[in-house]
Amino acid sequence: MSTFVADLKPILRLFLAERRRALMFGAVLSAATVTAGIALLGLSGWFITATALAGLSASAAMTFDVFAPAAGIRLLAIVRTAARYGERLATHDATLGVLAALRERLFRGFAEPGAARALLHRPARLLFRLTADIDALDSLYLRILVPAVVALGAALAASGVLGLMYPVFGLCFGLFLAGAGLGLPWIAGRAARKHARRRAHGIEALRSRTIDLVAGQTDLLMAGRLDGQTSAIMAADGYAARADDRLNRVETRLTFGFGLVSTMLLTASLLAVAALAETKAITAPVAALGLLVAFAAVEPFAALRRGALEIGRTLLAAKRISPRLAVATAAEPLAPPMPGYVFSLAGVTAFYERSAVPALQNIDLVLKQGERLAIIGTSGAGKSSLLALLSGELPAASGSVAAAAATLLTQRTELFEDSLRGNLLLSNPDASEAHLHDALAAAGLLADVDAMPQGLETPLGEGGLGLSGGQSRRLALARLFLRNTPLWLLDEPTEGLDGATARDVLQRLSAMAAGRSLVIATHIRREAVIADRIAVIEGGRISEVSRRGEAAFEKALDRLRPD
Repeated sequence: MSTFVADLKPILRLFLAERRRALMFGAVLSAATVTAGIALLGLSGWFITATALAGLSASAAMTFDVFAPAAGIRLLAIVRTAARYGERLATHDATLGVLAALRERLFRGFAEPGAARALLHRPARLLFRLTADIDALDSLYLRILVPAVVALGAALAASGVLGLMYPVFGLCFGLFLAGAGLGLPWIAGRAARKHARRRAHGIEALRSRTIDLVAGQTDLLMAGRLDGQTSAIMAADGYAARADDRLNRVETRLTFGFGLVSTMLLTASLLAVAALAETKAITAPVAALGLLVAFAAVEPFAALRRGALEIGRTLLAAKRISPRLAVATAAEPLAPPMPGYVFSLAGVTAFYERSAVPALQNIDLVLKQGERLAIIGTSGAGKSSLLALLSGELPAASGSVAAAAATLLTQRTELFEDSLRGNLLLSNPDASEAHLHDALAAAGLLADVDAMPQGLETPLGEGGLGLSGGQSRRLALARLFLRNTPLWLLDEPTEGLDGATARDVLQRLSAMAAGRSLVIATHIRREAVIADRIAVIEGGRISEVSRRGEAAFEKALDRLRPD
């Protein structure tokens, strides 16, 4: 139970922080709807019965006031209708607003360096968290919290009304209704929790495997795994279907339980009001009012049926999402380097999240302003980790890190389904038209953009579809040029480009970097040759640093792959 509370706490806190008044207003309107419905049904029963009895006597018919009860019935009907309409608007608007805030907060949580790096291995996870898991949380307010509070309030109100007729009757009715009305959904919720979680896992596996089939059907076909992937999809579908069947069984038993309890309660109420009327403790119209109040008070508890079946899915979503909703401590900015330097590393050791093996060990390295450093080593030696450390994405576990503001150009060119302008403005949202054209010209892409009918407004497909590999890399280079930082970190900037394009990109990069410092992680000679110094990294350690003109520098170049 404590775990569930811990998982729900950040979500409930965000609910109240985002739309406290709207959520409270929606709950009040929901309570008003139920209260008006109970009062309407009770008053209608009293009025019909009293009118019938008054018609048995001419004198009673002459003195019976039909206008006040009729006006009250009309008023309650109007209040119930207006409250129901307002409750629907308020609760759903508040819920949708909170879910939008949840998505934003969750996206920001997954944008943290450690989480973002983990998502590279399972990119579908973010999609599922932003869609399925967030959607599951709408049940928390609409189908669990509000119905439970309103149902409990209806039980108290009905108990009070019936208690005015006979205190023991009202007390017993309220206790039995609240106990059974909340107890049955609680029992059903516990029974459905496992199946709801299995259904959620099954649907996620079904979606993930279907995406893999669609996106990788060519590779699967060539590897002879197409039938295997289809079987995996069918297995996931069967798993989710079996969980659905179990949930339907739980719902059927819960519906039967509610029906049985309602029948018992209404039968007991009928016998009680009949006994009270027999002893003249209450009149026949009041007996009708009491019976219909009891009947109406049972109805709100039926709304908990859906919430009971959704509780497992809701708790699973909360458990998945809560860790990324907690307000993270803002990362401390890197200390500024000494005058004349762009970074200084002393005895630095760093680990990736959930890794016991250090990515970097005892790194001692400095770089002066305007210098260019090439980091070389085998794959997995720590080149990218060193760039992540300098950019602030990888925190140091020990040692000291001092670095100027840096811009990182990764190996992958990350482009989005947006216009060319939109992809450029990700780097500098305040860039003017002239700055965008200058950056494109410096990257050697302006002529290509000008030749496009829509120019900067040309839409790109997913992943930059519509541009060649060289054009995509030049666009990423233009984004780099829009970032006015003293240190540029380049992770294999020309990997995958043909020789002519790669040399042109490096020439333009070298020209634009005048006055700035460069750190280039590479295993290609053409990228390292523009550096003033070369550092060799092996197993996360710097084993050698050489300067241009030294024999070790040329020896290090000879170790690299030729152009």
